Amino acid sequence: MTVEPQQEECVHWLSLIAAISAISVVGIAIGLGMPLLSVVLESRGHSATMIGLNTAVAGIASIAGAPLATPIASRLGVAWAMLVMIAAGALAFVGFHFAPAFWMWFPLRVILHISLTVLFILSEFWISASAPPSRRGLVLGVYATVLSLGFAAGPWLFSRLGSTGFLPFGVTVLLVVIAAIPVMAARRESPPIRPEGEETSHFLRYIWMVPTATAAVLVFGAVETGGFALFPIYGSRIGYSEADAALLLTMIGLGNVVLQIPLGMISDRVRDRRHLLLLCAAVGLLGTLLMPQVAQNWHLMALLLFLWGGVVAAMYTVGLAHLGAQLSGHELASANAAFVLCYGIGMVLGPQVIGIGMDTFGPSGFGWALALFFGIYMVLAAARLAFGRSAS
Repeated sequence: MTVEPQQEECVHWLSLIAAISAISVVGIAIGLGMPLLSVVLESRGHSATMIGLNTAVAGIASIAGAPLATPIASRLGVAWAMLVMIAAGALAFVGFHFAPAFWMWFPLRVILHISLTVLFILSEFWISASAPPSRRGLVLGVYATVLSLGFAAGPWLFSRLGSTGFLPFGVTVLLVVIAAIPVMAARRESPPIRPEGEETSHFLRYIWMVPTATAAVLVFGAVETGGFALFPIYGSRIGYSEADAALLLTMIGLGNVVLQIPLGMISDRVRDRRHLLLLCAAVGLLGTLLMPQVAQNWHLMALLLFLWGGVVAAMYTVGLAHLGAQLSGHELASANAAFVLCYGIGMVLGPQVIGIGMDTFGPSGFGWALALFFGIYMVLAAARLAFGRSAS
């Protein structure tokens, strides 16, 4: 108890650099890995449906990995647990290059995304524990920006490195090793983590208590995972080069970087965040419908995806803010577990629905599948605003 006031007075910069560098690797690995692995699979002759199936395993692995973070960190310590996850993720990623059979990609995808999930959770915990309450908003703002920059840097690297040979895999592993250095340097400053005895058996009920928030993160997980994984294939089928399609993914990431702070400030000023969530979904739906109309002009497509990516990403941040406004204490902790579960479900559904849509309807199936997610959410959000009552 007496340590807390001292922690409030200073920022543990070494700890923050270690945790933020680790989380940046998560962003780069996902931003580079999703399109890279999809393009490699397509070059080996696999259909969009099968690519979507393999990508959907990431969501299942994330759901399975989330409960493992605390037990692993309790046994090894936060820093050592992160280093183990960095090593496991790096080895799995390299494994994709050397795995000759398609079935081998499924256990590799599981290992990779369990590692990334645990790394993400522990990095976030370390950041929160190292930031003094008086500056926590600033520190978390830096964290969110770095993570978004990682997502944007991944596709940019992909556009430069291409998908052939060992080079893109080797560069990713090198970045992971570099990010592990500050984690190792700060290992003695990593915060202790103790197993909690809180009740979590009924956390699923929070999906229904605050459905506007949990459905928002489900849609975001589906659109982010499925869209990032299959956009390079969509882009190639409508005439873009591999590099141009990858740069368009970078524009989505940059929109996320630039627009999250303004949209977050707007969400603090609106009386009911569900209106903003509904507006974000409407922009997402409109953007998907406009994509085929502007696809022939790369610069218009880039501008559209910049705005679309930033607004759609706000469904996660505004949804989380809405959750926090409705619940507190142990209820909020349980609701956050449901929130993560819904994100994982979205990661499973998105690649499958989009992949089937593209195999069934051709390139236009990409936009129609995305529009389906936004449309269903808009119906839910409008119904909640008209008839529902907020959880309290």
